[in-house]
Amino acid sequence: MAVRQPRYSKEEFTQRGNELYESKIRFQVEQNHQSKIVAIDIETGEFEIGDDSLSAADRLFQRLPDAQPWCVRIGTGPVHRLGFHTPVETQ
Repeated sequence: MAVRQPRYSKEEFTQRGNELYESKIRFQVEQNHQSKIVAIDIETGEFEIGDDSLSAADRLFQRLPDAQPWCVRIGTGPVHRLGFHTPVETQ
């Protein structure tokens, strides 16, 4: 099995993924798939929906073995963070 390697920086992944989601995919998925995950190939704009990022990306790889997937939670914000985050303590 070939090892997949990212072909873009984290910043370019983020930019391409968000642009595709907002311009071409959001209106197709948001009404019927709230809180599910959409895996988007940032090179082709093809996408798959799943209950989690692994299942959505696996389905995308079945169709497009060389995909560069970006995952977004439909309607409720990001799935993963890039970089370090310190939790805020509440009192």
